[in-house]
Amino acid sequence: MNSRSTTKTLLLLTAILVFAVALAATLGFLKVSIVDVATILFAKLTQQTLHAGIDPIAATVVGDIRMPRILAAVLVGGMLGVSGAIFQAILLNPLADSYTLGISTGAAFGASLVIVLQIFGLVLPPVVSVPIFAFGGAIGTLALVLYLASGDRRLSSTSLILAGVIVAAILSAAIGFLKFLADEQVGIIIFWLMGSLSGASWQNILLLTPTALLGTMVALFYSRDLNIMATGDRAATSLGVHTVRLRTTLLTAGTLLTAVAVSVSGIIGFVGLIVPHMLRHMVGPDNRRLISLSFFTGGLLLLFADTLTRAVLPVEVPIGVLTALLGGPFFCILFKKRQKDGTTTF
Repeated sequence: MNSRSTTKTLLLLTAILVFAVALAATLGFLKVSIVDVATILFAKLTQQTLHAGIDPIAATVVGDIRMPRILAAVLVGGMLGVSGAIFQAILLNPLADSYTLGISTGAAFGASLVIVLQIFGLVLPPVVSVPIFAFGGAIGTLALVLYLASGDRRLSSTSLILAGVIVAAILSAAIGFLKFLADEQVGIIIFWLMGSLSGASWQNILLLTPTALLGTMVALFYSRDLNIMATGDRAATSLGVHTVRLRTTLLTAGTLLTAVAVSVSGIIGFVGLIVPHMLRHMVGPDNRRLISLSFFTGGLLLLFADTLTRAVLPVEVPIGVLTALLGGPFFCILFKKRQKDGTTTF
């Protein structure tokens, strides 16, 4: 796929994403036409008064409830897709994502900790406290993983993965202890750990948007170096790529994307694993294309899953459970197919 084809694909995905967002806003218990959705959003963006033909209840539902959730689904899905592409490229492992390094578990521990503290009477604004604690947990996890892997001066993929598995196991036990402390309020932590966008607000969008832009731009800036690093550390070093600094920078960017996404939506699995893995079969391993396409495809996938659980299913299933139910069997089939083809390596 050349640059012109990539541009056409991105434009097509952008058009599909815009249409999908508008269509998702029409679906739900209260049916709203796509024309009314466009009118409501235009009036909200331009601060104009709605004309008399628009139901004020529909305007409130679309503008203040559905759209923040829909945009949060797109941004969280895109961020998870990009972080998955980053981790798979760094670790040279098609099965890698934020869970491999324990980043998601660290973010979940931080957010679960603040939920328990709030249960015991600590008063903090949820929009500020949960993201900050989630990011702190994720960064702390990354620092510990890097420390454990630092005995290997090359900071190899094997060392990082082993360190991540060890730290994730410890943090999973810590989350279990927090559930025990929560006692009767444990349902709050369990539901959050299963993933949900039902509480998304415009404040969350203001947090997600700059984070998504920053993390994606950093990944795109270093995408050429990632391609070179895929040839091996020795070859990359000879071509002027500082592999340790590159890994550290991109691990931090991927951690930022994962932590902020987890702080808003809880744990949503398989998006960061399946999206870049599937795209790699379709467009090839070039990270200059893969990273941007991962954002759009991840956003579309999570928007579809959230719309399904919000507007189609009779009861709202936690979105993390739904993505696992949809993505798990698909990934198993894909993995078995690659085993038969003898192509299970990156």
